[in-house]
Amino acid sequence: MKKYLFLLVVLVALASCKDSKPDTHSKHPDGKASASAKHLDSLILEGETHFKSLRQLTFGGDNAEAYWSFDDTKLVFQARNEDWNAPCDQIYVTGVNETWPKGKMPPLLSTGKGRTTCSYFLPGDTTILYASTHLAGDACPPLPAKRADHKYVWPIYKSFDIFVADLKGNILKQLTNEPGYDAEATVSPKGDKIVFTSMRTGDLELFTMDIDGSHVKQVTHELGYDGGAFFSPDGTQLIFRSSRPKTKEEIKEYKDLLKEGLVTPTQMELYICNVDGSDLRQITHLGNANWAPFFHPSGKKVIFASNYEYERGFPFNLYMINTDGTGLEKITASGMFDAFPVFSNDGKYLVFSSNRNNGGGHDTNLFIAEWQD
Repeated sequence: MKKYLFLLVVLVALASCKDSKPDTHSKHPDGKASASAKHLDSLILEGETHFKSLRQLTFGGDNAEAYWSFDDTKLVFQARNEDWNAPCDQIYVTGVNETWPKGKMPPLLSTGKGRTTCSYFLPGDTTILYASTHLAGDACPPLPAKRADHKYVWPIYKSFDIFVADLKGNILKQLTNEPGYDAEATVSPKGDKIVFTSMRTGDLELFTMDIDGSHVKQVTHELGYDGGAFFSPDGTQLIFRSSRPKTKEEIKEYKDLLKEGLVTPTQMELYICNVDGSDLRQITHLGNANWAPFFHPSGKKVIFASNYEYERGFPFNLYMINTDGTGLEKITASGMFDAFPVFSNDGKYLVFSSNRNNGGGHDTNLFIAEWQD
């Protein structure tokens, strides 16, 4: 459900590409297959000093949540694009050196039915997991109606379950089969565990399971929406974002919305805990929406998206913070929407989603930055 923040971007504010032959043999995305050095440099804005180079992968639609294969040669991502006959999010795969200009569509890995979210490679890079609503119907599930109180809400579709598919789109296994929402699954770099968000206890909590779906264990237990979790590089910790109500009024609102299958994602902070849920601690106290966190390769920092600097809730930038909550640093400065940052397994590259270079439109595209500390 992290992807639905794109709707917020569209409500608040919310290209042509030099085509080239994809290079699917190179392990690292150095950009030589798709753009000149001058073009790479032109996408980097003043103050974005951690980007040595920057390359655009997609050109059109809403593209988000791109995640690396274990060997760093491929990315799996979700996209909504009318030109691809995808009125709501579906799952696609790309080589890291491929580009997708308008009129060109990457391989589809999901069924093309229902709505999907949060895909991720499994060990071996021949299968992925993702959440989908397709068992409940072929059509996109409806978006929430406009509310009289004008609150911005996310739908928590109870029809989401987590599936395993091969790279030809064949579903091999259903990992969850509990009543209610099961989604937002990611895989440990060690290849042994999966973390996901579930409503099976009546609240939106984090759970882990073994890579085959067995040995499900509850990680978080406090009232509130815990989601978007990722493992640390050594597989021992989890970073996630949470909206945890505190006052009587906030608790009542949260519970009332949850009965409707809704949550409000406008106040979220970042938390870290051990994989078993112990040593839980909050690392941001910034206000507004702090979300889409991912560990820096060192395991000592976290990169994330936030709008905390802006009263009107927009734009979103990328930031970095130490895992003890110190050393906040701004990473991007597009003045629009930068989110969903994910480091490659070798730590040399960062993939993220951005509104930059979209000709003033609403498109959100994928970019790969060559990272420098």
